[in-house]
Amino acid sequence: MEFSVTATDAPRIRAGCLVAGAFEGRDPTPAYRSLDAASDGRLGAIVRKAGFRAGAGKHLRVHALDGVAADSVLVVGCGPKGAMTPTRYHKIARAAAQAIAATGARSAAWSLGDVEVDGRDLEWKSRVAVECLNEAAYRFDAMRGEADDDRVPPPGRASIAVARAYRNEAAAGVATGRAIAAGVSLARDLGNLPGNICTPTYLAGEAKALAGRHPSVRFKALDEARMKRLGMGSLLSVARGSRQPPRLIVLEYRGAPRSHAPIVLVGKGVTFDSGGISIKPSATMDEMKFDMCGAASVIGAMEACATLGLPLNVVALAPACENLPDGNASKPGDIVTTMAGRTVEVLNTDAEGRLILCDALTYAERYKPDVVIDVATLTGACVIALGAHASGLFSNHQPLADALLTAGEHAGDRAWQMPLWDEYAEQLKSNFADVANIGGREAGAVTAASFLAKFASGQRWAHLDVAGTAWRSGKEKGATGRPVGLLCQYLLDRTRAADRTPAPAA
Repeated sequence: MEFSVTATDAPRIRAGCLVAGAFEGRDPTPAYRSLDAASDGRLGAIVRKAGFRAGAGKHLRVHALDGVAADSVLVVGCGPKGAMTPTRYHKIARAAAQAIAATGARSAAWSLGDVEVDGRDLEWKSRVAVECLNEAAYRFDAMRGEADDDRVPPPGRASIAVARAYRNEAAAGVATGRAIAAGVSLARDLGNLPGNICTPTYLAGEAKALAGRHPSVRFKALDEARMKRLGMGSLLSVARGSRQPPRLIVLEYRGAPRSHAPIVLVGKGVTFDSGGISIKPSATMDEMKFDMCGAASVIGAMEACATLGLPLNVVALAPACENLPDGNASKPGDIVTTMAGRTVEVLNTDAEGRLILCDALTYAERYKPDVVIDVATLTGACVIALGAHASGLFSNHQPLADALLTAGEHAGDRAWQMPLWDEYAEQLKSNFADVANIGGREAGAVTAASFLAKFASGQRWAHLDVAGTAWRSGKEKGATGRPVGLLCQYLLDRTRAADRTPAPAA
């Protein structure tokens, strides 16, 4: 979708569908008021006759209003007037974007920037508009041989309508939103591809293509021989059952001097997870193509980071492999040696994500990072704990955890902090190795994070378990692109924090 900013008054905007807000009690926003006046009260009369109550996210489409240039007006409910929280605004924006995408209009105009939101400016609201419109317009058609005639095509372009004095502010928000939306769409595309296409080699190829688009990004991929020399026995043990060779994908973005320690993002890239010898039930196993969404999200975040040209150094690591049953596959009870030299008793081969991430976390140490953030569709236990609304956040450094929680709230891509107490690590004790890869049924998301924490000691580290948020099941099955928004907001916040840091004395 193409995005632009317009300073034209709402009644004069030419578009297939123009969005304007209204609060409960028929309390209009400025854009709605101007549209009603231009139509000699016709808009308000139709809304009243329809009994529209303007609940948050509810909408009513009105066609062909005299005095209004747009083909139709989509009145979107903003709920009760008063404190508009960012969370409620995100809900309204998503509902409006989805309604627009369903209209079949070829173009859209967005006039919800006149809704006041607590603690948020027009730049933020313009960015949210772009991200929500892009999310609603997203279609995954890469594997279709025929057009789906039942799907309504989304608008091809959208304009963000603002007062002339705020045009630059809105344009800044549109630019940021466009970059993040591109990262989200890339992550969704990679996640939605089937496992027979999106193999570790394919994923590495897409990362290489990203580097080719951005001169600020360098790419390399470690093959099996290189990983053997480095002693990544844990990662390689997961890949043993597959004919697809594993890869450790490395993307290095440099936007700051070399002396600045990088932020390292690590994403789990199991391109298909059958569970291995501890095989999963067949129902919904097709969704295990999404087990590489952690890798997709860090690649997507790098796309946005490079597009925005952020003055940071960022490294993305994506250990990629398949987890399949085979005569050469790892077995329950096997003991493997990690790159860190620690031995792991593999009690369940379906707890494989932590086995590849631990070696990637050790590899991350060579960058002497400022912080390390790993992202993984790690545990079903996190889905049970938090559902599809929040990603699970674990960290050994509270300031980093606080920064990620704040970023998630700002981006509308929320996380919830979970405990990481020493008592949980007791469940990982093994009679035969330094540590076991599972800790029993209780607190499965926490013990998984506790396992990773053993390989992040000495680092300021956080872990995001996105098993409940990285994709949707059922009728709307597909990758969501989360937590690209959260990661991008964290990087933007780091940029702004650096801008506020006083220069050292000469």
